[in-house]
Amino acid sequence: MTRTDELRDVPGGRRRTVLISGASIAGPALAFWLNRYGFAVTVVEKAGALRDGGYPIDVRGTALDVVRRMGILPRLRDAHIDLRRLTFLDEGGAEVASLAPHTVTGGVAGADLEVRRGALADALHSAVRDDVEFLFGDSIGTLDQHRHGVDVTFHRGGSRTFDLVVGADGLHSHTRGLVFGAEERFHRYLGYCFAGFTLPNTFGLVRETTMWNAPGRAAVLYAVGDEDDVHGFLTFARPQPPLDAFRNAEAQRSLVEGVFADAEWEVPGMMAAMRTADDLFFDVVSQIRMPRWADGRVALVGDAAYAPSFLTGQGSSLALVGAYMLAGSLAAERDHTAAFAAYERDSRAFVTLNQDLVGTGDALLFPTTARALEERNALLRGLAATPPAVEGRPAHAALALPEFTPTAALSSDRTDV
Repeated sequence: MTRTDELRDVPGGRRRTVLISGASIAGPALAFWLNRYGFAVTVVEKAGALRDGGYPIDVRGTALDVVRRMGILPRLRDAHIDLRRLTFLDEGGAEVASLAPHTVTGGVAGADLEVRRGALADALHSAVRDDVEFLFGDSIGTLDQHRHGVDVTFHRGGSRTFDLVVGADGLHSHTRGLVFGAEERFHRYLGYCFAGFTLPNTFGLVRETTMWNAPGRAAVLYAVGDEDDVHGFLTFARPQPPLDAFRNAEAQRSLVEGVFADAEWEVPGMMAAMRTADDLFFDVVSQIRMPRWADGRVALVGDAAYAPSFLTGQGSSLALVGAYMLAGSLAAERDHTAAFAAYERDSRAFVTLNQDLVGTGDALLFPTTARALEERNALLRGLAATPPAVEGRPAHAALALPEFTPTAALSSDRTDV
């Protein structure tokens, strides 16, 4: 008999209910741990089904301990991409340096994982799908907090009341907007835009990444394996975010084409592929920085609360660790206010340390001036001639996961907000 089964059998006991918005990384991870601690969990996801494929993401440091405790580490090791080479090119397309990827990322060879986002999402979903209610193709319409819980209406109709609601719905979190206000209050633009898409692998690339740089511009081809397609990225510096292009795909394509109009190497072909790509994703490089991650009975986790940006390579790792810490805090504290306070108290330093990694990521990947680019290239040549460090960046493993004693999955009645 599982702990959840035992809780169902407690006379007069009522399992505390939690609604999670978002079924990518943070949401299913949180659902796993809350279910493990005996909560009744519902996950709502606006997509009609679990998203497969997707760009590669990293799992490092403390997050590896999370997936190990979840029992999905062997599955993720089987899905490990094992990127073997990272090659940098100058503006004319000549090679600057070719290195082992972890030399640049700060990861640990043979320990850290790199998997498709869809592979991680599927592993998380598979670990909890039989024990948690999933509502695909729907989303939160309204939230109304009161002393007895949170009344939620759904876009597809109907309403329900939950003890708690958690937004795990990403950088542009709808839940955050409903409870904490406009995204602009918490959005920290880091000075870059990017367009991502897939294109035919006519380059002979296998398990490797090639990056072309000019001052303030970069073009990347990322081959996950020996597949027919590669991931393409076009990234460029811009003082202010192009707000007029966010909801207009044609404006996005035109903006990118203007920036890269005179670029050499394979960039003209990449722009042609971008023009016809049906999976174009355009956004700005940014972070979410919030003074608090909870309000009343609603909390945030993962990118919704503290997106670190892809410059850090820590988005998925922070989501996994944050989910573990939030669930454990809720399990250990009967009062949700105390639980949310503990979650933030024990996690914020780790989050901030990893968010602050952007200070090195942007300079190394996307120098904005000719001088900065030449200094970066000199650094890369030096790294290529030096054996890589055995240990990863300290920030990745700066938090040792605590053990939580579950005491609060049951509640006889709801308390004040």
